[in-house]
Amino acid sequence: MPSTSDHLVIGDVARRSGMASSAIRYYESQGLLASTRTTGGQRRFPRAVLRRLAFIRAAQNVGLSLDEIRAALDTLPSGRTPTKADWARLSRSWQARLDEQIAALERLRDGLTTCIGCGCLSLQRCRLSNPDDVLGETGPGARYLPPALRASSQR
Repeated sequence: MPSTSDHLVIGDVARRSGMASSAIRYYESQGLLASTRTTGGQRRFPRAVLRRLAFIRAAQNVGLSLDEIRAALDTLPSGRTPTKADWARLSRSWQARLDEQIAALERLRDGLTTCIGCGCLSLQRCRLSNPDDVLGETGPGARYLPPALRASSQR
């Protein structure tokens, strides 16, 4: 049964946001969300947490790490929920990142049939692009994959 006050129990937040309760608890533990506790220790979230969760999801879809999301949210006064103006300001700063990702995806698409840049020597083309597996000496992963598309431990 949904909460009738200005606060929601975690199950209501999960249902309304489409996120797992475990993710909501994790975001709270990471300082991205705040809740209050009842005398019985149950979490209660303000309804505005739904907008904050939507912001987190959108930022993750852009490719921002939780640290970057936290930094963006920390620019808001008193840790409040982003307004439309806040969203416009913060999302503008992500446009260059999206442009870089789009360009990297286009390069990946255009080169997909020739090389995935993994250094595996499994494709005939690799003998030309990566003779004697020299890319293996430069580090792990797909070395020719555009940096914007590489999974990073910092993202």
